Amino acid sequence: MDSSLPFFSFVSFLIISATFPFAATSDTIKVSLSPSHHHHSSSSDPYQILNNLATSSVARAHHLKHHSPKTNVTSSLLKTPLFPHGYGGYTVSLSFGTPPQTLSFIMDTGSSLSWFPCTSRYLCSQCAFPNADPSKIPTFSPKLSSSGKLVGCRNPKCNWLFGPNVESRCQDCDGPTSKNCNQTCPPYLIQYGLGSTGGLLLLENLVFPPHNTFQDFLVGCSIVSNRQPAGIVGFGRSPESLPSQLHLNKFSYCLVSRRFDDTKVSSNMLLETGSGSNDTKIPGLGYTPFYKNPNPAFHEFYYVTIRKILVGNKQVKVPNSTFVPGPDGNGGTIVDSGSTFTFMERPVFELVSKEFEKQMGNYSRAREVENISGLAPCFNVSGHGLMDVPEMSFYFNGGAKMGLPLANYFSIVGDDNVVCLMIVTDKGVGEGARSGPAIILGNFQQQNYYIEFDLANN
Repeated sequence: MDSSLPFFSFVSFLIISATFPFAATSDTIKVSLSPSHHHHSSSSDPYQILNNLATSSVARAHHLKHHSPKTNVTSSLLKTPLFPHGYGGYTVSLSFGTPPQTLSFIMDTGSSLSWFPCTSRYLCSQCAFPNADPSKIPTFSPKLSSSGKLVGCRNPKCNWLFGPNVESRCQDCDGPTSKNCNQTCPPYLIQYGLGSTGGLLLLENLVFPPHNTFQDFLVGCSIVSNRQPAGIVGFGRSPESLPSQLHLNKFSYCLVSRRFDDTKVSSNMLLETGSGSNDTKIPGLGYTPFYKNPNPAFHEFYYVTIRKILVGNKQVKVPNSTFVPGPDGNGGTIVDSGSTFTFMERPVFELVSKEFEKQMGNYSRAREVENISGLAPCFNVSGHGLMDVPEMSFYFNGGAKMGLPLANYFSIVGDDNVVCLMIVTDKGVGEGARSGPAIILGNFQQQNYYIEFDLANN
């Protein structure tokens, strides 16, 4: 990658090597978390890469904002590496089957079903990324596993995706109460914004070496995908998610900072299983409660309540109604590791961006860069010496605060002369009609924070 992009880093988190105070009865499973290194384009043009990522973040926001509802354990702590990638996500390596087959999965807190590219006939369209050959995407082979089986139409886990009415589609069974039904659960089709995937549901062993095996884990065997060079592991709040199926008390991560390169640097993602309620708080962390959206269509998401947004020392006058979902479920803030850049509905974005413009009045706007990068506002900082950029902070209910480092919300784009705000919104005036979350906190803004999801204590 061009070295002229100093902190053009993609969401990432500081590597954590410290030991945190969990319950004495807990063991540890760690998963390595790394940034994705594939681009949404074969171009190495940094403006095009940014434009693709900005477009992807907005498309992801439209998907999340117009979300549709889906028609006792021994305590232990799992740890797995988390790797960053250049197309905006972070991956973990997980092993499924008997014997185990290991594949990479995008870690996504904004969806719940986990799936892998499946069978030798897996087809991925628009997946010709610079570091991914569509014909060589690693796939899971069901025929090589002795523990996998298709999900039956009357299996309660089929209901997780399709709802209780799915049984009315079990036409080939002996009767409405028959348990002797060989018909499989219907195929799934999932949309992720710009990407999608479809396939059949399996029950498989999920294996965390050396000693942790979770039997009959519901996972998707995807046969076709679009713009999905790797599988996805869903960390959302629905029953089919990994946290729900493993009965996690907590999971946490620290996303390593990254550039557009093939870095092998990773950080550990921690998964604490068990049915107990461990209310131990880690010293130095600020906590904010999850908010339950009144609309069932959005129950899958992790809502948190922002109290105020500061640019410099000035509080942006965002209406309080924006920060909390109304009776229709619209409004509020979700935390989404699957979004690259934070999304704000246009009324919120305009208030924030205008405050930056006001406080950075000494710099001229770089309109040409805005047009080709898809980001705004951008400022020409040449000839000004040290950049004078106001701080940006989010304050949450409960006292938690994110005082963002400069690299988490502004980045040098193209050369050393232009910086852009790394937050996106809808481009057209009528395009972003208010629906779903008003703010989607993406992984670029989460980089280098240790973030814990305390599920047991909400």
